[in-house]
Amino acid sequence: MVARRPAHVAINQPSFFLTRKEKYKLSSSGLISPKSMASPTLITPTTKPKPLFLIKSKLPTTTTNAAPPPTPQPRRRELIAVTAGVLSHALLLPVAPQAVAANDEEYVKETADVINKVRTTINMDKTDPDVATAVADLRDASNSWVAKYRREKALLGRPSFRDMYSALNAVSGHYISFGPTAPIPAKRKARILEEMDTAEKALLRGR
Repeated sequence: MVARRPAHVAINQPSFFLTRKEKYKLSSSGLISPKSMASPTLITPTTKPKPLFLIKSKLPTTTTNAAPPPTPQPRRRELIAVTAGVLSHALLLPVAPQAVAANDEEYVKETADVINKVRTTINMDKTDPDVATAVADLRDASNSWVAKYRREKALLGRPSFRDMYSALNAVSGHYISFGPTAPIPAKRKARILEEMDTAEKALLRGR
């Protein structure tokens, strides 16, 4: 025989702890309502979680700009500019008149000596035993004169320099081609002597 559950226990306990037979008897006796016999429902939250808000800092943000690297001082350019200025100033300085006069006197004297040597050498007889030595001396003097004064820009425009250069070129070319004892042809010899006379006159005029 099954023992019956006391009525006060069945009434006070929740309906979902009772068996189906107990719930039916209690419902028939009117102690519980049929609605309480329904299965319990899950409780769902009615409030939604509030979203999190980002809190911005009110402190002022300062950005520091990196300082540009120092530019190197253009010392090399300044040095070059200063050097160029000094050199240009030195080039613009007038040449001392004494130096010009000394160079001019030296040019006149040496040119006159070469003129006399040319006249003496080309007028020598081919049978003269000293003709070969004279021709060698003339060639040395001619080469020294040309090497010394052809670099002087101030002398390139002078008539004496042009006539001397042309005559010495003709004399040297003849002896190189035909030897030191070969006489110069008459026409060429006359032209060389004429250029010697013109150069000598130009020297006397300072030209």
